[in-house]
Amino acid sequence: MTDVAQAQPKQHLELLKVLGPAHIWALGVGIVLVGEFMGWNFAVGKGGALGALIACWVIGLLYTCVAMIDSEITSTVAAAGGQYTQAKHMIGPLMAFNVGLYLVLAYTMLEAADVQVAGQLIQIGAQNFGFAIPWQPFTILVLAILAFINYRGVFMTLTINFVITAAAFVTIIILLIGTQPWNPGAVLLHKELLTGLPYGWIGVLASLHFGIWYYLGIEGTCQAAEEVRSPGRALPMGTMLGIITLLIAAALTWYVCCGLLPWQYLGWDDELAPLYDAARMLGSPFFTTLLFIGTLLSATASANGCINDASRAWFSMARDVYLPTWFGAVHPRYRTPFRSIVFLIPIAAIFALFIPLAQVITFSILSGLLNYTFMPINMFKFRRMWPLGTIKRGFEHPFHPLPAIVLFVLCSVTFFAVYLGYGRQLLAMMAFYIVASCWFAFHRYRYVKRGNQFTMPWPRPIGY
Repeated sequence: MTDVAQAQPKQHLELLKVLGPAHIWALGVGIVLVGEFMGWNFAVGKGGALGALIACWVIGLLYTCVAMIDSEITSTVAAAGGQYTQAKHMIGPLMAFNVGLYLVLAYTMLEAADVQVAGQLIQIGAQNFGFAIPWQPFTILVLAILAFINYRGVFMTLTINFVITAAAFVTIIILLIGTQPWNPGAVLLHKELLTGLPYGWIGVLASLHFGIWYYLGIEGTCQAAEEVRSPGRALPMGTMLGIITLLIAAALTWYVCCGLLPWQYLGWDDELAPLYDAARMLGSPFFTTLLFIGTLLSATASANGCINDASRAWFSMARDVYLPTWFGAVHPRYRTPFRSIVFLIPIAAIFALFIPLAQVITFSILSGLLNYTFMPINMFKFRRMWPLGTIKRGFEHPFHPLPAIVLFVLCSVTFFAVYLGYGRQLLAMMAFYIVASCWFAFHRYRYVKRGNQFTMPWPRPIGY
């Protein structure tokens, strides 16, 4: 009897396939929408109000290319890990390892920024009622609650994200209506407040750095590829609707804030919540309370989605033995990568408590940029190795290779923009990734079984 029991294979637990297009939209937009409530305004400090608007549309083009490429590849390579899994199939282990780290750090740093903002907002709200309390305990409380929700299951996590993300987006629409855009000059004072380009075109270039904050994280929809019921339908629909939503939200945010607040105030380093401050300019308790709630909801939704995405990337790398396999466990009841979720929470807490917001945002931006720079290479290899018609794709994005070329050019320009303001941080991040690559190449790679990583039932690629 014992021999029979030992001969039976161990049960292999997998992530549950329970998500639909609405959940993918909630994941992508939920992570990013906080960028409309805070962070983007640092671009105003770099290039003025008009410079930030130019950055909004230029970076919007960058992320439209990201969404198109991701929609095709991830709906075809439908596995957790997103861009990490793409790199594993198209390029190789070292590139995949680095992309996995880019993803984990981008989402973990964004998560840290979100909970830092949430804690400080709660502190501001308490002060309005006469209570002088520190923000740090609230930051930890928000992080702990969201970690628990993610631990209990992805369906509940992203259903909650859908509700609070939609509510936060509606607050932007209501604020727009409150400013009477149909009556120029009555409330919105663009004619008086817009002052051209105070730092010239070099300021516009520098503003690309924080223009990324309007959209950073939309690529996170790929992390749910293994947990959707129909990848070919849900991933492209959720991702493309998500980038459309964000383009609208970014334009409305710029329009309202730059019509109510001077650009010098918007671009101030200590300006935490521009939409909330814009609402305060209306002098209405209703709008002030509404945008306070909207800002808090957007930060919470973003942190919630980031915990989901960072843990999936870390889990995928561990499952492929790129990291210790202990992190690749799936909870037997909730079917979540629970060890990866719990492990990354203290890292986010440390950055949220001890690192200034602008620097945490820059850590996230740099890691995201490195990921986007790899994507054009991946797209070219994907189309060359498996041309159209050789495998079934969930979605075929048009105009190839134009989106890949545009994405690479815009990423290169944005790297220079980041270097203008945060050159040492950029170099430090590059040094970190070089050291991590050496660790993987000389230590961890010997544990990797290359053949086990190709999980897609595809024909042999062209040229191999």
